Amino acid sequence: MQFFLDTALLAEVEEAAALGVLDGVTTNPSLMAKAGVQDFDAHYRAIAALTAGPVSAEVVSTSYTDMIAEARHLARLAPNIVVKIPFTPEGVKALRTLQGEGIRTNCTLIFSPLQALIAAKAGATYVSPFIGRLDDIGHEGMNVIRQIRQIFDRYGFETKVLAASIRHPLHVLQAALEGADIATMPFSVMRQLFNHPLTDKGLAQFLADYEKLHASS
Repeated sequence: MQFFLDTALLAEVEEAAALGVLDGVTTNPSLMAKAGVQDFDAHYRAIAALTAGPVSAEVVSTSYTDMIAEARHLARLAPNIVVKIPFTPEGVKALRTLQGEGIRTNCTLIFSPLQALIAAKAGATYVSPFIGRLDDIGHEGMNVIRQIRQIFDRYGFETKVLAASIRHPLHVLQAALEGADIATMPFSVMRQLFNHPLTDKGLAQFLADYEKLHASS
């Protein structure tokens, strides 16, 4: 499974890259606004320069014509830019056109296996089921991951399953077990993946024993 970072903060991208486990970045207009970004194009270029992996940059247009124009612009910003397209009828039309032009796409705001199937048929490079938001309304988001994986495997779709709206490390584990190709997560969750109380306890004991050995010598 690949790990993507869901952020617009350059410092977080740099730190995740330094950990050696960063495979790509996803972001969106809400994250950009939260980070205080004014020049979106410059910021997308800056993120893309920090990782060799794909960087998802989202359109803000809602009509087919405007989405296509915006997607072409975003794709020119850096060679590793992937264009995020919302799952709407206009967005699905855009997916097919962009595939024909060789522009990679991430179909976002997926909440059902059938939506993912439609996006894959239209040529999406990635589909992003939002498992955390499904959990928030009483549905089991991981069921969607499981069903999408089954459908894609049965019919040979090459579209990648990108588990999004990750809330905690258990989501990452479950998505990996269900066969998601990628999990995109906040930096706080990525840091939590490293933590285990027994690791901390074991390291503390090793260091204490080392200090005792050298204190007595």
